[in-house]
Amino acid sequence: MAVEKGFPDAFTHYAGTDAILLRPNSMPVTGKAAIAELYKNSDTTGVNFTWEPLAGDIAVSGELGYTYGTYIITKDTLKKQGTYVSIWKKDENGDWKYVLDTGNEGLEKK
Repeated sequence: MAVEKGFPDAFTHYAGTDAILLRPNSMPVTGKAAIAELYKNSDTTGVNFTWEPLAGDIAVSGELGYTYGTYIITKDTLKKQGTYVSIWKKDENGDWKYVLDTGNEGLEKK
């Protein structure tokens, strides 16, 4: 979905009703509506945002899980890369939605 419609639509679509985004230098963004509002006027022209899950796990109950990995954001000659973690929960329809997402800039490839 992020490739086809852009990462703002993907982040909004896969957010749980009470999802929380933790971003640097800002208060937590709480709730799907607030996440949609955050990305509503985002200019993502020329932005390429990719991520690669490295691992994850699911609770024995099958209703809660996490993934973590690396991400790269590029625009023109600017490149930011880092790590992320997302915590996922099944909603009332059995679909996985993230309930918490956060990232950390500064990853350097060696």
